[in-house]
Amino acid sequence: MSGRQDNALAYQDLQPDDILDSVESLGLVCDGRLLPLNSYENRVYQVGLEDGGPVIAKFYRPGRWSDAAIQEEHDFAAELAAHEVPVVAPLRRDGQSLHRHAAFRFSVSPRVAGREPELDDFNLLRQVGRLVGRLHLCGETRRFEHRPQLTPARMGAESVDYLLRQDFLPEALRPAYQSLCRDLLQAVDQAWARVQPRTLRLHGDFHPGNVLVHESQARIVDLDDCCTGPAVQDLWMFLSGERAEQEPQLAELLAGYTEFRRFELAELQLVEPLRSLRIMHYAAWLARRWNDPAFRIAFPWFGTPRYWDEHVLSLREQLALVQEPALEWQPPQAAENAY
Repeated sequence: MSGRQDNALAYQDLQPDDILDSVESLGLVCDGRLLPLNSYENRVYQVGLEDGGPVIAKFYRPGRWSDAAIQEEHDFAAELAAHEVPVVAPLRRDGQSLHRHAAFRFSVSPRVAGREPELDDFNLLRQVGRLVGRLHLCGETRRFEHRPQLTPARMGAESVDYLLRQDFLPEALRPAYQSLCRDLLQAVDQAWARVQPRTLRLHGDFHPGNVLVHESQARIVDLDDCCTGPAVQDLWMFLSGERAEQEPQLAELLAGYTEFRRFELAELQLVEPLRSLRIMHYAAWLARRWNDPAFRIAFPWFGTPRYWDEHVLSLREQLALVQEPALEWQPPQAAENAY
């Protein structure tokens, strides 16, 4: 236990010399330039090299994933790249992609330039759909052994239980929160039981921030949350706005997706349940990481009365949305005949 605590303290106090020494332990020569990148779960930096362009160094949070789970993520990225799916995979040195230096576990990846996709660009949405379809073709060929399952219990019930066991929730809101979450989780479970989704290896956290677009070409990044779950998990986070706005977006995503893989129409019933689980999990994630000083700086509004009022309101809205009819999509006749 003390070793784990020491590693956690070292991770929270990660210094520039630690970063440079770790990267140079792989035989690379740093030029001293460091740029912190937007990441909270792990520590991620752009590191300049004397020979060639910069690389991205990711330092893994102690206790979050086992070595086997991280390696499985790396192997999945390498498998996708081998099938020419445009994904950024960690570099290997002497056959290894997960490295250790002092108290740190880390990986090094090539730096890829790009910007987030614009959700009103329908051509780009179709391209994103193609990417996900190709990713899932590869993802369904085998199973994860060490990565988690995306389930209502893990994402929802465990998150609610954690928050109720802690002192984050205002006492006056606890009964309403508990009752509301009970009803919402029951609705989510019912949707899951109706659909009985087939599961496969997923990106797991596929949102616009995990796609980089350069010269009209999209590339997938950050498989840190890859898991086993229903295919629609890698699509719904590209839907935004009201229902009338989401359905044309969905049509473009699935037009691209179904060029490569069949989409089970019933999974559209899981869009709002999955959104509900993400909202619950996000609140618990912040609470679980609250002892990390970086989180207190980045999320100063977490835990305030206003935050909890808005959180409960969002869950109420989700309960109504989960009970509404699912988004509609009509497969093109040609795609139907293809299957």
